[in-house]
Amino acid sequence: MKISLTQKYNVPGPRYTSYPTVPYWNEGDFTSQKWIQSFQKAFLESNSQNGISLYLHLPFCESMCTFCGCNKRITKNHSVEEIYIAALLKEWDLYCNLMPQKPIIKEIHLGGGTPTFFSTSNLEYLINGILSKAEKANNYEFSFEGHPNNTTYEQLKKLYDLGFRRVSFGVQDYAEKVQKAIHRIQPFHNVAKVTFWAKEIGYTSIGHDIIFGLPFQTIENVIDTVEKTNSLKPDRLAFYSYAHVPWIKGNGQRGFNEENLPKDAEKRKLYETGKQMLSQNGYHEIGMDHFALISDSLYKATANKQLHRNFMGYSASKTQLMIGLGVSSISDSWYSFAQNTKSIEEYYQLLAEDKLPVVKGHILSDEDLIIRKHILNLTCEFETSWSNKSLYFKEIPNVLEDLKEIEKDQLIIIEEGKIKITEAGRPFVRNICMAFDLHLKRKSPETNLFSMTV
Repeated sequence: MKISLTQKYNVPGPRYTSYPTVPYWNEGDFTSQKWIQSFQKAFLESNSQNGISLYLHLPFCESMCTFCGCNKRITKNHSVEEIYIAALLKEWDLYCNLMPQKPIIKEIHLGGGTPTFFSTSNLEYLINGILSKAEKANNYEFSFEGHPNNTTYEQLKKLYDLGFRRVSFGVQDYAEKVQKAIHRIQPFHNVAKVTFWAKEIGYTSIGHDIIFGLPFQTIENVIDTVEKTNSLKPDRLAFYSYAHVPWIKGNGQRGFNEENLPKDAEKRKLYETGKQMLSQNGYHEIGMDHFALISDSLYKATANKQLHRNFMGYSASKTQLMIGLGVSSISDSWYSFAQNTKSIEEYYQLLAEDKLPVVKGHILSDEDLIIRKHILNLTCEFETSWSNKSLYFKEIPNVLEDLKEIEKDQLIIIEEGKIKITEAGRPFVRNICMAFDLHLKRKSPETNLFSMTV
């Protein structure tokens, strides 16, 4: 019996928010001092040119969503806000003390957890504390993630007044049965309310996150969710595949059984149905799992070949240096990665000792930097080339050999010194990237590390 391309290529694989991927970081060669040297080098190279990016991780949520893989702390006790913000600002102070000049901020993104867990006044205090030691770039872009159930008009207005113009709301799916399974009960009314508020206030880019492959999810559910989404007309969308990795995330993803999840061709049909509907309503596919209207900056960045991808996802602007503040945050200097401790208690303790809360990372080799560029090209532009000597590496013949089957299936076109991903190949970008992933090829994982690629 002939198997489908989805069945053929649906294997465990990285999502490539970084290269090397986190499981392949060489932690033995990493030290906090090496990170500081790398950070300072990147700061001098980038601050006055493009500015820097900040990612602030706000980990608190009032309830557990069983689809979520983020680092979070479940609590209804809002007294945790002040101590956490004080810690974030202390960490920012430590970084500022290492900078030879005032930082110019191009991007700020508030992620979580649930950033809108925090009160309006505390969010204002946090952002003002960050900006008091920095300048804003001329073309700065500030964004945050909001939970439709608890985002208030006051929060939206205050963050807008502080310079935020982009907001994304987690929707996932509107079907009641699916919402119960993932412990995320939020009626359409709540999403519509915060979306209209954001439009009224003046946000220029409103995003919704929806997921396919959730437990009990059917074609009818996806159609209903996309129809409701279209009626609100967000500027951009993330349409993600649910990453089922309970071996990593523990009990948080064991609120349903394996047989409740749509698989292989059934799961892929959910995506193709949603994608077709989005296309018919003016949304254009951007990179992996993202869609945007022509008016949105993400579409414009794609058209101008300026799309960038990092730990925050796809971005319309590129900065060399991204500093991650907060528990579990990852920083990126281009030359190295550094991750903060995932323990809030250890995070507080290290900061009390005037130490950066970095506990692991990776210093990129020359080879890593070349492969990283190829993977960014593939995930952002659906093509890459090694005709320029600086992007050639000696394993290219082996990579092309590994891609022969994918070429035979018409998912890529191999030309002299370059490859292009076809329209049919776009759902399999992660598989194509895996052919370039030398760390993965040299040491295949012996245990479950990654979600399925398709």
